[in-house]
Amino acid sequence: MKQQMKQQIIVSGMGGQGVLFVTRIIAGAGVAMGLETFTSETHGMAQRGGSVISFVKVGSFKSPLIRRGQGDLGLFLHAQNLEVHGNLLQKEADFFVNSAVSLPGDNLPANISTIDASAIARELGSPVYTNLVILGLTAGSGKLFCPVDELEKSIKDLSGERFSEANLAAFQQGIEGLNK
Repeated sequence: MKQQMKQQIIVSGMGGQGVLFVTRIIAGAGVAMGLETFTSETHGMAQRGGSVISFVKVGSFKSPLIRRGQGDLGLFLHAQNLEVHGNLLQKEADFFVNSAVSLPGDNLPANISTIDASAIARELGSPVYTNLVILGLTAGSGKLFCPVDELEKSIKDLSGERFSEANLAAFQQGIEGLNK
């Protein structure tokens, strides 16, 4: 008997960091795999650099929102959002965080991976690639419900010809960053 896939993912960042783009990539991979996929987003202050959060739920769920302490996986494009949205994840959840330095504090989650995605994005020519570097880090860990090739297809589908190559390069840098 095939086991049902279920995963609750949050993507958190600041306005302009591409939270919604990453959400669409993940959701697109889920749909392409024939999985039930829900998304929801909150981005009221996004235009002013405010906090943005989106949810992706894969599997049989009744609501697209993730309640406190229920999330399985978190992608944090801005490290300060750990304080704001980290409580949505379970204690055993996996956290993937854009951070140039070791994160301070005693209450950090046990399963946390960090990468200076902003610096990598700047090296690639634009800070807008930060989101794809974090997505690559997450995908390379094997913790995301879908394989890397499904995400690559989704990136190509959503990027269009003009941006596809650069977006895939940023995604690959995140995967490689896991092994550094």
